[in-house]
Amino acid sequence: MPAMLAAARPTEHLISQPLVRPSQQPPFWRHPRFLGLLLVWATILAYQPVWHGGFIWDDDVYVIKNKLLTAPDGLRRIWFSEDSPSQYFPLVYSMFRVEYALWGLNPAGYHWVNILFQAANALLVWRLLKRLELPGAWLAAALFALHPVQVESVAWITERKNLLSLFFVLWSLLAWLAFIEERPKRWGFYTGALVLYLLALFSKTTACTVPAALVVSLWLKRKPITRWRWAQIAPFVAMGLGMGLLTMWWERHHIGTNGGVFAIGPLERVLIASRGVWFYAWKLLWPVNLTFSYPRWVIHTTDPLAYAWLALGVLFCGLLLFARRYAGRGPLLAAAYYVATLAPTLGFIMLFTFRYSFVADHYQYMACIGPFALVAAGLAVVAKRLRQQRPWLEPVFCGLLVLGLGSLTWRQAQAYKDVETLWRDTVRKNPDSWLARYNLSRDLLHRGQFDEALEEYRQALRTGPNTVDGLVSVGNALFAKGRQDEAMEFYERALQVNPDNPEAHVNLAVILANRGQIEEAMEHDRKAIQVNPKHITAHVNLAVALASQGRFKEALEHYAKALEVNPDQPMTHINLAIALNALGQTNQAQAHFRKAAEVVNAHAAGLATQGRLDEAVAQYREGIRLIPNNPEAHCGLGLVLLRQGNAGEAREEFSRALELRPGYQEAQRQLNELH
Repeated sequence: MPAMLAAARPTEHLISQPLVRPSQQPPFWRHPRFLGLLLVWATILAYQPVWHGGFIWDDDVYVIKNKLLTAPDGLRRIWFSEDSPSQYFPLVYSMFRVEYALWGLNPAGYHWVNILFQAANALLVWRLLKRLELPGAWLAAALFALHPVQVESVAWITERKNLLSLFFVLWSLLAWLAFIEERPKRWGFYTGALVLYLLALFSKTTACTVPAALVVSLWLKRKPITRWRWAQIAPFVAMGLGMGLLTMWWERHHIGTNGGVFAIGPLERVLIASRGVWFYAWKLLWPVNLTFSYPRWVIHTTDPLAYAWLALGVLFCGLLLFARRYAGRGPLLAAAYYVATLAPTLGFIMLFTFRYSFVADHYQYMACIGPFALVAAGLAVVAKRLRQQRPWLEPVFCGLLVLGLGSLTWRQAQAYKDVETLWRDTVRKNPDSWLARYNLSRDLLHRGQFDEALEEYRQALRTGPNTVDGLVSVGNALFAKGRQDEAMEFYERALQVNPDNPEAHVNLAVILANRGQIEEAMEHDRKAIQVNPKHITAHVNLAVALASQGRFKEALEHYAKALEVNPDQPMTHINLAIALNALGQTNQAQAHFRKAAEVVNAHAAGLATQGRLDEAVAQYREGIRLIPNNPEAHCGLGLVLLRQGNAGEAREEFSRALELRPGYQEAQRQLNELH
């Protein structure tokens, strides 16, 4: 971990702890409390653009649509089932479950937790480097907290796994240092280090590189690395290896990291990794054009230029070995730590995100501590030499550094304030990003900007693979524009790519049904159900088609299956009630009419509680249109109209509720107050 940094001597002083005589008071800007508060507030202010940011990309998978956060048995399934929507991150999902109970789907809460974790991790980096007696500890922590390459890990809610994992890694290393320094040894620190390391692995598997940091910390603390020490490190290695194997299996069998796009040979992986190391190092040195999705490299083993990065790496290692006699082992350790920590994400092991790009800013969240500590140590040594002649230089430099990096981070964080801004920023910096264009198109389509959405989809199909999701999305955009013939063409193309895609079948069935080709439509709905037995739309559409042919008993079966998946579908309850009436089962039909009314009213009441009064009014009116004789809906609508200051219409709704249910106390009370 950050132990693989500068080869500083214990006699060298931290930039935040200069030599002073006992009688002298250090200036306020050297006081640890001031420096700590400066780190925290600088971090919070630098991330101001995402204080109230929205959800982006796969935040819906982790939070919005994650049933494990709300299901009664969700906590058990998070830890002891294969139901995770992504990799096995049980601690992250458990934390999201708690937050969901606190602030639901308000993204601000999740963003603030991420920002505070970043500030806490910066303080822990500072503390750890001080314990390792490395110079420039505070400066390294400031670089870690405010460098713009960290924005992706902090501003993206999904990357809580990065923040949480490093939080426990740093505490684990601090516990390890306490264990190896105590005389006599306190095994409670060792146990604590193991437990904290396990929590880090439960947050993100890339923490598996920590055992190497344990070894280097022993060297930095001048502790002999005996067989007994190796035995103490062995449990860390075993846990990291076990979690790594689990993640590799999960990636392949649950996430789908297989197929042609991931069929990359060993030599190609080495070439990708060597280029990746230099890419990440350059982004640390010159953090411009940072983007959410970088271009995906094409590596050919027959291209001599593809080996340039590997050759440069070998040459650089030789230079580091040669420079040991002059600069010590610090640069070599920092480089070794950097590469070792990056290793799980460099391409030796295939990750699902490699289908879009081989690199991402958040992959070096933990690794960047090594180079930051090395740079900070060098600057601290220089500052110490200049302190007597120019005492003002150190605080001015640190202040400019915090301000400069904070400004860059603030600027980069603006791209993450909402999903549209993120995808537009990505397309601007990487025009060939089909990932960004697909997602931008979906957002535009959702907001009714069909022409622009269609153009983005076409660009995505031009630059990216002919994916089923993309073809279906283009079809959806065309269908929304009323261009059903063209939409049908794209759905059929999607089925040529994947004959088992349920969305293409269902959407094609809708067009066929609109044309009166009921039997063909029903066949596509049945195929969708074969692929996904819980596909609600397929069941409902098939039931409607069956009911139109008078086959009410068969329709009942599919309505019931749709309601098993999601019982809060008012139209499905209404259609089911109509079918039951046709079969003479009036009592059951009335029960479903009442259930439909309850669902609509509950949704409208929830909107009113959130202050979304216009939406609540629209929902109540829609409920009344579907179920006209619904006194609760009329009364609820009256209450919302009253909050909007529309007393006249509210009085009419309360009166109508009393007509439908004489003696309705709430409606009568409101009428009495209005009179």
